[in-house]
Amino acid sequence: MLLPSYKNRPESKPMAWLMPKNYQHVLAFLFAIQEINQNNSLLPNTTLRSDIHDNAFHSMLTYWATLDLLFLEHRAPFNYNCGREKKLMATIGGLTSQSSIQMANILNTYKIPQLTYGSFDPVLSDKAQFPSFFRMAPNENPQYDGIVQLLKYFSWNWIGLLISDNDSGETFIRTLRPKFSQNSICIALIQSIPVVTSHTLESREKYYGKIFLTLQLNKINVIIVYGDAHSMAGFQIVLDYSEFVDLSPKEKVWLITSQWDFTAIFTWNKFPAKSLNGTLSFALHKNVVPGFQDFLESINPYQSSFYFIEPFWCSTFSCSLPMDGANMTYQQHCTGEEKLGSLPGAVFEMEMSGQSYSIYNAVHVIAHALHAIYLLKSKHKAIGDVVNVQPWQLRPFLRNVHFNNSAGEEIFFDENGDFAAGYDIINWVMFPNKSFHRLQVGKMEPQDPSGKRFTVNGRNIVWNHKFSQIPPRATCVESCQPGYSRIVQQGKQVCCYDCAQCPEGRISSQIDAGQCEKCPEDQYANEKKDQCISKTVTYLSYGEPLGAVLASFALFFSIITVLVMGSFMQHHNTPIVKANNWGITCILLSSLLLSFLCCFLFIGQPQKVTCFLRQTVFGIIFSIAVSCVLGKTITVVLAFMATKPGNKIRKWIGKRLAVSVIILCSLIQTGICVVWLATFPPFPEFDMHSQTGQIIVQCNEGSDMMFYIVLGYMGLLAITSFTVAYFARKLPDTFNEAKLITFSMLVFCSVWVSFVPSYLSTKGKHMVAVEIFSILVSSSGVLGCIFLPKCYVILMRPDLNTKEQLVRKK
Repeated sequence: MLLPSYKNRPESKPMAWLMPKNYQHVLAFLFAIQEINQNNSLLPNTTLRSDIHDNAFHSMLTYWATLDLLFLEHRAPFNYNCGREKKLMATIGGLTSQSSIQMANILNTYKIPQLTYGSFDPVLSDKAQFPSFFRMAPNENPQYDGIVQLLKYFSWNWIGLLISDNDSGETFIRTLRPKFSQNSICIALIQSIPVVTSHTLESREKYYGKIFLTLQLNKINVIIVYGDAHSMAGFQIVLDYSEFVDLSPKEKVWLITSQWDFTAIFTWNKFPAKSLNGTLSFALHKNVVPGFQDFLESINPYQSSFYFIEPFWCSTFSCSLPMDGANMTYQQHCTGEEKLGSLPGAVFEMEMSGQSYSIYNAVHVIAHALHAIYLLKSKHKAIGDVVNVQPWQLRPFLRNVHFNNSAGEEIFFDENGDFAAGYDIINWVMFPNKSFHRLQVGKMEPQDPSGKRFTVNGRNIVWNHKFSQIPPRATCVESCQPGYSRIVQQGKQVCCYDCAQCPEGRISSQIDAGQCEKCPEDQYANEKKDQCISKTVTYLSYGEPLGAVLASFALFFSIITVLVMGSFMQHHNTPIVKANNWGITCILLSSLLLSFLCCFLFIGQPQKVTCFLRQTVFGIIFSIAVSCVLGKTITVVLAFMATKPGNKIRKWIGKRLAVSVIILCSLIQTGICVVWLATFPPFPEFDMHSQTGQIIVQCNEGSDMMFYIVLGYMGLLAITSFTVAYFARKLPDTFNEAKLITFSMLVFCSVWVSFVPSYLSTKGKHMVAVEIFSILVSSSGVLGCIFLPKCYVILMRPDLNTKEQLVRKK
């Protein structure tokens, strides 16, 4: 049984209610029957027969047609089988979910299998309620997922819904709403379409004027349309009217579900080509069936006795047939030479539609199930006994059917009794002459072996002429550009949001980013906050100007120190050199030379060894230098005190005292450094956060307290030397070294007192530069203040380098 979707014609207008395109359902059904009966390997010695009934989109007619098929056609009362010759084994239909459910309510009582080709209602998958129901249309869930994926592909999140005003429409919203919520897609408009009850101008204004105004006032570019051919007839009226008055509701991106083939229209309707240009629709998957177009071309109304062939032929070719009798509507007579292939696509298509393809497969499913029974009977020596099979016995064979159809596709049912197939995504290109081109731009294939369930090629889509931006936008607000993130507006849907720039260290590289992402530690955000840039590794190197200048000064002062040592060695027998304690002088100059050279431990990329040594080497060397200065100061003071008669200090004067001071003071600093290295040794580290855009390679001191203890101890020695020298500065002598030591320690203390705040206020390589600068200035200050005046006397004024001049009192 097949229930094709077209209206019975009224008596006054015999051709007015026909849908010519849907007559292809009948022809696909008859073609499949003919193909099976001509196949000797499928159901041999058995001929399939068929009955076709129409329900005219009417509940009462659906019940009546079902009962007529079961009983009344055979002149039998209800629930009686009066020995009819034809046995009903299975039914195919109907087009809408409502008619399928109405049929199933009757057929389930008699356990007659029902295969439907256009019903999507999820309730029909309930095998407890509909055990004999098999869907040739795929499950609707992949279509829901496909809609969500398509909206996400084009970044559409502000959409409208036009749904049929029935249970199926409510189920559609109830199922789709949580999926939208999970993917941040907002429903801006929900409009129900009432079922067409009248086609007068008054009814149009009463039922569809409100819908027209709603579509006109709402600035929504993308609208999803859900419904079947019956429930969406009202929506088509709205589009017709909008094109007639040339207003704007038509210029949308219509996203139409597979329940409605909107190209199937009544013969009196206009085809709203301008409105539907660029439409995207989900369609039942189909394939090219060999021989079908030849079958269509061979149809002749004078030779074929197909169901309803006369009104179909007259309606599509606008001619009259003699067998129509009194209903000679058209003056031109049909010759029988007319060809279906000459008709425009808006009237009739030669290519098999998705619904016709489902009907074709449904007939073959029944045939293969009957053939399976035939083989089982043959195996048990009961050849030809297939006619005694009861309809309920066919159900398990239908459930397990699995074959390749003539198009080469696998046909089988899944565990829910649903046809295992997917959906094609179609782009409709309309032309002014009412013709159209169907362009497949994607698919939703749940059984795809590669795992790509959803595919779409957006570059091939032809959009409506209205849209200057390709693809069209469908958002509540302007999108947040990269570098910004969304902030939901209070009291509004999540799709209506403000844009806030990403905070420091975070970026967003996508449009409409939900939140800003933090850059990895080795990268930083650029100025636009839309990408992370790799940080540069930085340290005080010889290759940069600052490092080169400091290294040059360290080398320069080292050379000066060596020259001073050379001068003193060359003139070691002169009074001024002898008076300065040659041994302590050598130790002091050597420690100053090492102080200048230890600057090179601070320049270059920090390594484990350099970090381990540089602070401790610097601390010990400087302590030796300051200890030498302290020893010289004490020696000078004691020397003048020993000149007084009867002073007992004379026995302390000599090298032994100065060396003892140097060794003792140096050992204390060495002990501090040993404790430091043994407990919290310095180590190299990467500072990712102090400087934007830079990774600072530096030495972690391990323990800041130990570092400041080393500095503090050097400061204590320097202050002690300064104090002693200060009080001895006025001793009567021509060349009073205490004055020179006072100035040198004043410079030394000033440098290192200012070093601490400068060191703490800088970061990265500048911290190292500050310390090197302090080392150079303090060391050069000691060298200059103590030794340059003596070098001047030695080299420039040798007349003053005499014993008489040194002991002469002022």
